[in-house]
Amino acid sequence: MLRVAIKILVISFFFIVMTGYSIAAEKGVVTYEKDIKKITSEKCIFCHGSDSPTIDEFDKDKEGFKKKMKGPRMETYQNLMIFVNGKDAGAVMRRLDDGKNTKDGKPGNMYQFLGNTDNERAKNFEVFKKWVGNWTLKKKKELTEDELKTIKAIEK
Repeated sequence: MLRVAIKILVISFFFIVMTGYSIAAEKGVVTYEKDIKKITSEKCIFCHGSDSPTIDEFDKDKEGFKKKMKGPRMETYQNLMIFVNGKDAGAVMRRLDDGKNTKDGKPGNMYQFLGNTDNERAKNFEVFKKWVGNWTLKKKKELTEDELKTIKAIEK
């Protein structure tokens, strides 16, 4: 009877410890709902919100929408994923890149909107990089299936 009680106690202790490790690990995981949505809501929605065109609409009149300060819609996880690993895979990475991943050292055209200060931009950029996982500047047609699979971009 004592052996059974000790085994139960040891097993219970093991599960408590493992649950603690699991919770601690999840805190470091970047997700759309927990991290990215806040950044996009504060920094991107003005031009990429629900009143913006879909990517198909945008492609039909890019210059017209640019004059109106409207980029393709990215206000939801599904719409943003089009530019992460969907139809226009890699676009988010190319546009938000800080320039350290390019030959000419120039940041992407949307990097400047990641924050009001260099520090804020760098911080938000790092959050995006962690979220995406496989940070690539390649275009969809250049990406292999294996490369696409290494893009994390977790929703929840």
